[in-house]
Amino acid sequence: MTYSLNWDLDPIYPGGIESPEFADKLLLLAHQITDLKNNVAAYDVKEDDDFSGFAKLVDDNQVIFSGLRTAALFVNALSAADYTNPAYRPYQTKVSELDVAYQAALNAFAKLLTTFSDTEFKQAVAEESVAPVAFYLNELRSQADRLLDDQIEELLNTLKLDGLKAWSEHYDTISAGLTMTYTDENGEQQELSAGQALNRIDDYPDDDTRAELMHQYEQMWGSAENLAADTLNHLAGARLTEQKAHGYKDFLEEPLELNRMSRETLETMWQVVDDNKDMFKAYFERKAELLGLEKIGWQDQSAPITKLGDYEPTTMTYDEAADFIIKNFGKYSPKMAAFAQHAFENQWIEAENRQGKTPGAWMESVPDIRESRIITTFTGSVNDSATIAHEVGHGFHTSVLTDLPVWRDSYAMNVAETASTFAEMLIADANVQNAKSDAEKVVLLNAKMDNPIAMFLNIRTRFLFEKSFYEEREGGFVPASRLNELMDDAQKQAFGGILDERHPHFWASKLHFYIDDVPFYNFPYTFGYLFSQGIYAWAQTQDNFEEAYISLLRDTANMTTEELAKKHLGVDLTKPDFWQAGADLVKKDIDEFLRLSEQFV
Repeated sequence: MTYSLNWDLDPIYPGGIESPEFADKLLLLAHQITDLKNNVAAYDVKEDDDFSGFAKLVDDNQVIFSGLRTAALFVNALSAADYTNPAYRPYQTKVSELDVAYQAALNAFAKLLTTFSDTEFKQAVAEESVAPVAFYLNELRSQADRLLDDQIEELLNTLKLDGLKAWSEHYDTISAGLTMTYTDENGEQQELSAGQALNRIDDYPDDDTRAELMHQYEQMWGSAENLAADTLNHLAGARLTEQKAHGYKDFLEEPLELNRMSRETLETMWQVVDDNKDMFKAYFERKAELLGLEKIGWQDQSAPITKLGDYEPTTMTYDEAADFIIKNFGKYSPKMAAFAQHAFENQWIEAENRQGKTPGAWMESVPDIRESRIITTFTGSVNDSATIAHEVGHGFHTSVLTDLPVWRDSYAMNVAETASTFAEMLIADANVQNAKSDAEKVVLLNAKMDNPIAMFLNIRTRFLFEKSFYEEREGGFVPASRLNELMDDAQKQAFGGILDERHPHFWASKLHFYIDDVPFYNFPYTFGYLFSQGIYAWAQTQDNFEEAYISLLRDTANMTTEELAKKHLGVDLTKPDFWQAGADLVKKDIDEFLRLSEQFV
């Protein structure tokens, strides 16, 4: 093999979790946080004529911010690659404790900003070393109005360790302890972890086995439903209590603020999604015919089509997938291609298919060394190359910001999904365009549909469920039986009756509902997908796409979402036209799928 399936974490801190360099870093961070807290308390803007003292506070904040992100990535990466190993938990707790201590210092700094007069603040953020992060500082100053007194804020942040964060980690414990067995198409019993089972369900080619996998998966999570319900209720209860204390009017106000987008934009986007859900009915009806299914179940959303005419399904090696990504990135951006090649060659990606790894895929930056790390599971399917491309797209986004201060790397989740989804679309389209026959093109169009199905139907399900759950949670504990009902109702509404068999325990099995630091970890995905659809269409009209695209990415942490779209794309996100244009591109793929597949029915 040219490229390794395993990542290399030694450039971060050599020697694993007991690395002396890592231990030294944790001690250094503790001292830096204490010094920052003392320096903030001692600062007086009236005595800082040239704002050099203020600039140092800004710089010290970012040094700690970068160090904490690097330390957290290191521990989380080790844990994700060895998911059932309890050895990492004490270190995760230590990093969380440091994060809480830093949050207290950051809150004090944010409150300090409110002591500046408007004129003083304007002058301070105009200083050369501070100006690049003026937008972030404006946000901090504005958010400081929500903060309670220092002792209460410190108590709230400390309680997170045994509240929000603890319940999120408890979900990891539940998931790591679950296993299931199923009978494959050869009649053999197979045992899988929760993560392996999810990966298998998503792309298993045999229909009966896929249905058996889904049945066992639903039962497995059903066996843990009371533990999961306790975890979800307490996590949500802690979040609602904290939001109320900070003056949020409802549970959506904070996630909208974090994503720097308006409620009007969110409502417009979801209305367009809902208005267009019926276009998927014809697609699923045809897919059922091609698969020989009498009904469509939850497990069939991304089911591969493997038997069509004379088509013989092929798999990719990891090297082939890497080369394919590099080649097709290069058609749009040589810098994207060069970044991808660097990530593969320098072992930034953990892709081995084995037990004990965390479910799903993610990318995290390593700001102290200006690198990224990616985890996924490569099985050789067509979808795997698109998944890797998605995460490498995240990494490219981060890479074009490494020359900027770290607070300019703090882009929101919704725009974070833009570069990743755009990269994924490039590979999905390349797969289709390289098809050698109508049959192969149908197979690849079906694979390409995974993304819009997820964004229009699956993510919509998550949002509808979570919205209903939080509304009921405000009135008290919501038991597992009711959570199943809420999820079933959400799937019926989002899919518009397409699914004959649903997944009531999806609320229990989906990690995203249990993430502690980002409330409503759902709608930003759909935003990012449709936003990237607009960028993809826009790319076809640009003479110098790469330069314009990188310019957009460099602004993602420097303005609101609506301002970003207006400046770089010239569109108004509160109007349906932009979102409908993205839906129309999906409809075009569905129509092509229906036209080409008719001959195989």
